[in-house]
Amino acid sequence: MKKILLGVLLASTAMSAQAADLAPRPYTKAPPMAPVYDWTGLYFGVNAGLGVGRNQTVHNFGPPGAISTHLQPLGAVGGGQIGYNWQTNSFLGPIVFGVEADLQGADMTDTRTNFVGALQYNQRLNWFGTARGRVGLVNGPMMTYLTGGWAYGNVGTTVIQGGVPSAFGGGRSGWTWGSGVEAALGGNWTGKIEYLYLDLGNQAFAGLPGQALRSELHENIFRAGVNYRIGGPGSPYVPTVTANWNGLYIGGNAGGGLGRNRNTISDAAGNPLARFNLAPSGFIGGGQIGYNWQAGNIVFGLETDFQGSTLEDNKTCFGCVPGASVNFNSKLQWFGTARGRLGYAIGPSMFYATGGFAYGNVKTALNNFSFSNTRTGYTVGGGIETPLPIVNLFGGPLFGPNWTSTTEYLYVDLGRSRFNIGGGPFVMSTGAEEHIFRTGLNYHFNTPTVANY
Repeated sequence: MKKILLGVLLASTAMSAQAADLAPRPYTKAPPMAPVYDWTGLYFGVNAGLGVGRNQTVHNFGPPGAISTHLQPLGAVGGGQIGYNWQTNSFLGPIVFGVEADLQGADMTDTRTNFVGALQYNQRLNWFGTARGRVGLVNGPMMTYLTGGWAYGNVGTTVIQGGVPSAFGGGRSGWTWGSGVEAALGGNWTGKIEYLYLDLGNQAFAGLPGQALRSELHENIFRAGVNYRIGGPGSPYVPTVTANWNGLYIGGNAGGGLGRNRNTISDAAGNPLARFNLAPSGFIGGGQIGYNWQAGNIVFGLETDFQGSTLEDNKTCFGCVPGASVNFNSKLQWFGTARGRLGYAIGPSMFYATGGFAYGNVKTALNNFSFSNTRTGYTVGGGIETPLPIVNLFGGPLFGPNWTSTTEYLYVDLGRSRFNIGGGPFVMSTGAEEHIFRTGLNYHFNTPTVANY
């Protein structure tokens, strides 16, 4: 995930917004633009969200082999942050440099990975924190930023063999990077949506005679938050004109995804023999088209999209010995959605929730046997849409006033499928749950009214 989102989210810079009202009204010229919002100063706030791990765990028993699987702690995260920003000008426009620290409680657990009832793995991220730098590009009351720095946390892992538990873990440290969008809400308040990737290193476990166990601790955090700004020379932000979002739009997007595909292998009588996760990760990209209706600050919309995907997991195996191993492969080859959107417009920006129908093609392979089918399910998520700044390049504007950008999180559940393994007595049940973080550009076919901020 760390390589997937970095290049994509650099494109997620804020934009210049516009659209025509749902109800007709007399045309009025947009008021002149006020000075750009000044982010300089001290702030503090709270956040909440969702975390999912992709912790490849290798348990080597010595001859005849090993187990390689992914432990994927999943659950809620929440906490607080404090930081300070300095704003300056550059050839790209206003830029913000900042520092931020946060401390998070977490309830991220994985307790389902086990084999024939004789071997079970439990893992939990109890809490974590970060100390990071931030650099952001400002567009009016909107800032798109990259962030990175030090991370630390507490991870506990338990291995149960023959009913006997062996517990490992404790404090860990490593690094983090991520990206987000923050927008002024009014007064001294701002809101943000953010992705963080945490690498807490490798945890090697002692105390298992004749065995070796190692787990990579990679956590993916999707969260939203609010900040209260208490310093700096700028006056509190008061949105005086709300952008009009009404009308048809079309665009493209790119980003990254992480799957948490829970699998079960059972015998002919339905007795489970193994439960484990396949964790495909990779790039996604595609296009979307939609239509908005606006009433005051409330925006109703419909959107459909279609995505190509490179999400894949080819690192899970039982035995893990060449020629004498059971190897798994899971791919999300493409997917699409048809969703409703409900947004709230503040100044030139819109915060929205979205949800609806999802479909996609999932391929699962076990050695030389593979099973591929198109599945249906649902999706929910949320994001921020904002005008794209008009950048002059080679003597002319790169983007016009009809362009906006979106930063969005989607959870996609494509349900479960069952199939006989190679026509034999064993049955495999596989799920497909994907976490998508993406950035997109939209072109609106209306005649936008430039919002004042």
